[in-house]
Amino acid sequence: MRLLALLLAAWMLAAPPALAADRPVTVFAAASLKNALDEVGDVYAARTGGEARFAYAGSSAIARQIEQGAPADVYISADSAWMDYLAGKKLIVAASRRDLLSNHLALVAPADSKVRLKIARGMPLARALGAGRLAVAGPDVPAGRYARASLASLGVWDGVSGKLAQAENVRSALQYVARGESPLGIVYDTDAKVEPKVRIVGLFPDASHPRIVYPAALVAGTKNPQAGAFLSFLSGPEARAVFRKYGFSVLPRK
Repeated sequence: MRLLALLLAAWMLAAPPALAADRPVTVFAAASLKNALDEVGDVYAARTGGEARFAYAGSSAIARQIEQGAPADVYISADSAWMDYLAGKKLIVAASRRDLLSNHLALVAPADSKVRLKIARGMPLARALGAGRLAVAGPDVPAGRYARASLASLGVWDGVSGKLAQAENVRSALQYVARGESPLGIVYDTDAKVEPKVRIVGLFPDASHPRIVYPAALVAGTKNPQAGAFLSFLSGPEARAVFRKYGFSVLPRK
């Protein structure tokens, strides 16, 4: 009996996890997706019994974490550039890549602010800021790049480039405004819609910046058998309904 027990213990130690297929899918995603993806994760769990765990940050930060070997299964960026960056290093599965969503860029103010400003070429943005600073994501973050491109296109970048409150990601920029630390900020309109302490002053013209797109892909080398199923779920009708609920534009499936 003792020998049998020892053999059984050795077999159990050597055997692979019996429920490997039930391992959570680890998703590294752009910070602006948090509210929507958290709900998508809940729907995914209810429908499939699977689990997804999310790590949110600026697209640049999580791309670099993946580059450094962080154990992610799925990457979702807020622009094509950082997905291209990982693709160039062969760190995503190219055939799995798909464009999921689009968004709009918004100028926001604290909810009780009286600021009124029409977003147009030559708008008096610097005057509206007064002694305050414009909250924006940093230049490596997609939302920050979109913001800078739009301000340049509208001819007001030079007037505000020295009056920026730069944040590590778009949700941090949103909080600068929500807390009243900045009188104005540039975020996605989906961010503004989930934060009651801010209001949308106006939307930037889509033509004033590169198209906002959220691509998703499997991370190269993932060993999680559920990663592909979760990525497919993101393109399915239930996930798409959640994304629309939070104000994202759902892109056609290809």
